Amino acid sequence: MKVILQKDVRGQGKKGQMIEVSDGYARNFLLPKKLAVPATTDNINTMNQLEKAKREREAKERQAALELAAKLKDMPVHVKAKAGAGGRLFGSVTTKEISQALKEQYGCDIPKTSLQSDPIKAFGGYQVKAKLGYEISAVVSVFVEEA
Repeated sequence: MKVILQKDVRGQGKKGQMIEVSDGYARNFLLPKKLAVPATTDNINTMNQLEKAKREREAKERQAALELAAKLKDMPVHVKAKAGAGGRLFGSVTTKEISQALKEQYGCDIPKTSLQSDPIKAFGGYQVKAKLGYEISAVVSVFVEEA
């Protein structure tokens, strides 16, 4: 019997896949637990429409990430910090502070977990890598200045 999985089933397949299983397994386990639906023409059409909508959404998100990566090249971020003697900062500038500065200065909301940098402990200019999803990354120029 052909069924379309509604959830991931260990050893069988992922959500949205159409698989061939024995009649008893489908009737006694998959269908009662709502893990799958029979592969009727209506269900196959619904599955195809959902897959198409998912591909379109991913394409839009990928395009948005590419546009954001292009914008980030022209967005230097200025972070103000207090320092002691010799230009060493009290504490450090973290990805959380860089994310907040991006949001305040440019309205660009990049989560701190997407930014990859070691804590910055001195004044100067730094390059911070930002992972934007869909294997797209950009470099953010960060300038640490005295408060």
